[in-house]
Order: sequence, then C-alpha cells, then structure tokens
Amino acid sequence: MLGDFAEVIMWKNDLEFISVVLFRKMDSKDKRNASCGSSAIVHNPHLDALKDDILYHFSLGTGTHDLRAIFGDVKFVCVGGSPWRMKSFIEYIAAELELEPGTVVVTKQSVDATFQPKFEQVILGKTVVRSTDLDQSLAEELLQCSKELNQFQTVVGNTMCTLDFYEGQARLDGAFCSYTEKDKQDYLRKASEAGVCNIEMESSVFAAMCKLSGLRAAVVCVTLLDRLKGDQLSSCHEVLQNYQQRPQILVGYYIKRQLKTKAGVSQV
Repeated sequence: MLGDFAEVIMWKNDLEFISVVLFRKMDSKDKRNASCGSSAIVHNPHLDALKDDILYHFSLGTGTHDLRAIFGDVKFVCVGGSPWRMKSFIEYIAAELELEPGTVVVTKQSVDATFQPKFEQVILGKTVVRSTDLDQSLAEELLQCSKELNQFQTVVGNTMCTLDFYEGQARLDGAFCSYTEKDKQDYLRKASEAGVCNIEMESSVFAAMCKLSGLRAAVVCVTLLDRLKGDQLSSCHEVLQNYQQRPQILVGYYIKRQLKTKAGVSQV
C-alpha cells in the first residue's frame, strides 16, 4: 500500500539515547540480496474477511479513508518517542538545519536483558520467540552517510531492550531497588562485554515486527549518559536538545541522498 520503504536504527556504549527510526520498502535489488523473499509481508489472513479495517490508534480506516490515495506515494516513514521530537524532526527536514556534531550510534542487534537477540511475546497463553535481527547493510549505509557528513563520531553496536526504566536497566534511583552498586556495575560490565552499547525499551518489538514483515530495519540514536558513572542526567536542557538532533541530521542526510539517487536514476 505504501511507497518504497526500508528502515534504520543506531546507538552507543552503555548509555541512554533518543532514537529516530526510518524505513522504506525493499526494491527489487534489495529483495535479491535479502534473506526473505519479499518486501512487506502481512501475516494475518483474517484481514481479508474484514469489511472495514479500523486503525484506531491512527484515527484511520479503510471504510472512511482512501489509504492508497493518501499514502501511496510515501517514500519514508519516521517515528519517534514524542510529538515534539517528531515536530522538531519535520522542521529539520524542511529547513535542512546543520547542528553541532555529537556521538551517534548504529544498532547492530537489539538484545534482551540476558543479552540475547530475541523478543518474547505471549500469544494465546504460549510464549512465542521472534528474532530481532536488523539489516546490517542498512547500518553500513548509515555509517557511510556519517562519514560523508563528517560532523560527528558514529559507531555500531548492540542495544539492550528492557521491560522497564529502573530495575530493568540496573538503575539505583527508582522507587524499588533490590541490588547494590556493585551488582549494578558488574551487570553493566557484562552487558558491555556482550556488545551492548546502550539501553532502551522499544527496539526489540520494533526489530521483531520489521523482521517478521520482511522490512529492512535499523535504529538511529544519540547517547545522553554514561551509565557506569551514574543514573541521572546532569546536562542542561539546551545540551540535551542539541543531542537529540544529532540522529536527525544523519537520518535527514540519508533520506536526501536516497531521494537524489532515485531522482538521478529516473532521469537517465
């Protein structure tokens, strides 16, 4: 239904981050190189029996909106953690802003709190385990974009996706804490040894859904805090705002490069 898609992810060492996600559907070349045989795959035969498919969380529906007419020419879909963050990203894309460099990271794998690349979901009372593998070629494309930008350091690493913000991420500043500072440090060092570069709470389900749907996927992040040195942010609001725009610069550059490439091909 939507236009050409793929998608993206990034992050860094045992730190917190703000993420931006981008995706486009695989083209014919992607399909030949991908492990899955098709682009977007819908694994639900029951949808064919629906008279109207109501997308409640988007206030859309097949009976009330012509989704193909509205979204048929979409080239990129970007999602983020808050409305104001995405508003900022839209303004950046429109204005092509250039910001100060920062440390940006590209996700190699999304792992759980035991450092395994998997997402567990209970369906009909049974635990279903799904892969959270991300597209490595897409990560390399983003890394190359960062090199071309030459504005900030970009690294590739694993991200750990947890079930909560405090104990799940080995924090000491929550309402509950059942471990010591030493326990925390030991755990975070084990995570680092397992290739974990940052911690968050969304990437595993995102990676699993994209993998299941046959979409190339990655995540773009910026680090906010070294968790080995503390649990709370001490940077001022202005600095944090600057941090969050770093992945926007990279994703924006990637989008513009893809559009220029496609435009060049179509003119030949």
